[in-house]
Amino acid sequence: MALALGAVLPMQAAINARLAKNAGSPVMSAFVSFAVGTIALMLFLLVSGQFKLGFISSPSPWWIWTGGLLGTFFVAGIVVLLPRLGVVLSFSLVLAGQMFVAILFDQFGWLGVALKEISAGKIIGVVLLIVGVVLIRKY
Repeated sequence: MALALGAVLPMQAAINARLAKNAGSPVMSAFVSFAVGTIALMLFLLVSGQFKLGFISSPSPWWIWTGGLLGTFFVAGIVVLLPRLGVVLSFSLVLAGQMFVAILFDQFGWLGVALKEISAGKIIGVVLLIVGVVLIRKY
């Protein structure tokens, strides 16, 4: 499943980059992308009987509402980067950033994720990813 999700991201970015070209704006492209996704999710929730809003009144940390903001930053940002850097370099940099921050989340348990201690193998893996990004950029 994780590999499939990774495979979808470059496709989504290419589609949204083309949409931005037609719409004249990466922000408009991100807006349309999220609007279509929101409608699709609402239809799925309605059809499956899962549409419930009771969770809104439950006590929760304020930051649980920020995921959509981060998603819009990613979608709009990748639409800007893709035409300039290409698909491979853009996603190599995205992957390197994800790995760096993921190690920190595992090590410190930020935002309630389970603690997973940093190991030499994980650090070597991230370093190899960064070396890969440098090689992709150079060649």
